Amino acid sequence: MRSLWEDRAISGVELGILLLASSALMPGAAFAQIGGNVGKPGQSAPAEDPEPVETTQPGTAPDEKPIVPDEEFEKALPPLSDDMNAPLEPMTPAPPPADGTTGEASAGLDPLDAESPLGQSEAETELAAPLPPLSEFDTTPIAEAMQLNDGDAVEIRYATRVTGLKEIGLEDEFRDLSALEDGDGEAANAAIIGARAREDEALAVRLMKSLGYYDATAVATVDQPAAAGQPTTATIAAVPGPLYKLGRIKVEADPTVPPSLIADNFQLKTGEPIDAVRVQAAEAAVSVALPQNGYPFAEVGQRDILLDETTQTGDYTLPVTIGPRARFRNITTEGKLAFDARHVEVLTRFDRDDLYDSRKVDDLRDALVATSLFSTVSVEPVKTGEAAAEGTEYVDLLVRQQAGPPRTLAGELGFSTGQGLRAEVSWTHRNLFPPEGALILSGVAGTQEQGASATFRRSNAGRRDRTFQLVASALRTDVEAFTGLTGTLSATVSYDSTPIWQKELTYSYGVELVGTSEDRYDFNRNARERGVYFIAALPLFAGWDKSDDLLNPTRGYRVKLNLSPETSVRGGTRPYARAMLEGTAYYPVTDSIVLAGRARFGTIQGIDRNALAPSRRYYAGGGGSVRGFGYQELGPRAPDGKPIGGRSFNEFAIEARYRFGNFGIVPFVDAGQVYESGLPKLTDMRFGFGIGGRMYTNFGPLRLDVATPINRKPGESKIALYISIGQAF
Repeated sequence: MRSLWEDRAISGVELGILLLASSALMPGAAFAQIGGNVGKPGQSAPAEDPEPVETTQPGTAPDEKPIVPDEEFEKALPPLSDDMNAPLEPMTPAPPPADGTTGEASAGLDPLDAESPLGQSEAETELAAPLPPLSEFDTTPIAEAMQLNDGDAVEIRYATRVTGLKEIGLEDEFRDLSALEDGDGEAANAAIIGARAREDEALAVRLMKSLGYYDATAVATVDQPAAAGQPTTATIAAVPGPLYKLGRIKVEADPTVPPSLIADNFQLKTGEPIDAVRVQAAEAAVSVALPQNGYPFAEVGQRDILLDETTQTGDYTLPVTIGPRARFRNITTEGKLAFDARHVEVLTRFDRDDLYDSRKVDDLRDALVATSLFSTVSVEPVKTGEAAAEGTEYVDLLVRQQAGPPRTLAGELGFSTGQGLRAEVSWTHRNLFPPEGALILSGVAGTQEQGASATFRRSNAGRRDRTFQLVASALRTDVEAFTGLTGTLSATVSYDSTPIWQKELTYSYGVELVGTSEDRYDFNRNARERGVYFIAALPLFAGWDKSDDLLNPTRGYRVKLNLSPETSVRGGTRPYARAMLEGTAYYPVTDSIVLAGRARFGTIQGIDRNALAPSRRYYAGGGGSVRGFGYQELGPRAPDGKPIGGRSFNEFAIEARYRFGNFGIVPFVDAGQVYESGLPKLTDMRFGFGIGGRMYTNFGPLRLDVATPINRKPGESKIALYISIGQAF
């Protein structure tokens, strides 16, 4: 039960009434005059003063009658209620004395000033009224005062001084974390400086203890400036004390297979400083190594370090629960499924009876996330209790799925001199035909091409990272070399690198049927004419990748080979083969500079150039070819001045990629040429040079290149601009 003081607000007059009421209810009770001797409860009166202390009102004699007779006072009391929470009853004013006086003199008190509010009848009525119930009190909080920003009214400048930390190599780390340093030497008042100094005092002690200085102390002081205009000085004086080192080291664990599994990964040694970072790293190494070597349920317990102040050593004990050694068995799944457990098995890189390895479990989780079909997905081992070979037990992997939205609307925008603008919009349903059967509808609108396509794509088709794809497209092309209306049907099987798993060997194979109407220059008639071509092709690709990164390589090399046996039907059947070989290399000169080079060659064998559809010939020039020249600008030209392409080409490029933070500068030189002959001649080479800018993002670098041709010929571009995603090669 709360006291009265908690439940009611009592005025001074009301308090007096209550005290008087209490004296009437407690016979023998007496109230000492303020300033008199008051004994503590339970104490007896002093022996040298046995007589009772009399209290009198000013202006009365001891033998006079009481100020208010008991009978009159008791009649004036209101009836008391048994309900402690009930409001006080109003008190009826006493009638005036019969002699017509006001009664002030008889009380021995000065009469109230008539001008005082308390002398007014309204005030007397208000004081006599009962207190309102608690439920009627106004509990609206008082509006907070507007907060001021410390930076709006800086009054004090200060300097930070640190001693004792530089000698143990902690001063730089301390200043990086310091509250005083974060304040940039400015504060609104001295209290803020003091608070920051106390915070840094505790920080210094924590940092010293993290290196093994367990007796470390630090003192923060704030000194006022010696002269006007000088800054206040905040000093953190650290005393590291003795360095504690590891004494006896004991790891409490059951035997493992191999027996040295924990010891090989736990790198702490007796005599080393008790460095918190090294201790945590050693424990983390054990907690990682055990699940990677067959112990999925291993747990590293809480360490215990017992310090000895006399020898400055600490005995270290670490409990480790290893659990059963396990092997993979089955995949189970639950939740809102995007696909079943059978398709999950397609994504695994392990087989039944393989020793449990947490790296393979993490890889499976990454592969599930990469499908983009889940809002959440998790993989965890589950005990089965079933015995396996060599004293191990089987575990199942439980995949908890929560399928997410399968539809995506995407857009792509690019620009380059010669090709102009190109915009593409696509709509994708990634799981319209489970498992992972996607439907993709896309449209292209640009300066030189307009078209639409529909694609069916089955990802992880029977094997992880293998893709089966069917494409139907219609495209209108209007480039400098030709104009064309083309319809294509193609089917392709590919095995590709992904950001999760960059593969050394990749490949693709397929079939392609093309019907196209294109204009070409007829040298027999010395005029352009439109022809219809029907082409069947078997495109093949193989790639060998030894670079260190898929999107932004800095070392290594890549080799790519394209081969496409084809036949063209236009008045007759003409079989031929198109081939292209490309090699790129990357060499890091420093941590921030990478030299990158590329060489590419192409050839078409078995058919004359003029019998080829213009879209199947080779061209050079543009952002993905020889920068500095417009799209298809290099190579032979017809008498009307338009490019006519060729049966072979060669291209070279070298660039220096200088990166600083998330940005980069790339100077480059490109070279290349297209030839009418079936093999490239490496003659009549054309060169372009330029400089590019890069902005590195988590999905790859954004590229902007500006280039110009060397020894520019009439009609060629003066400046070429290229904007795209990814490096040039």
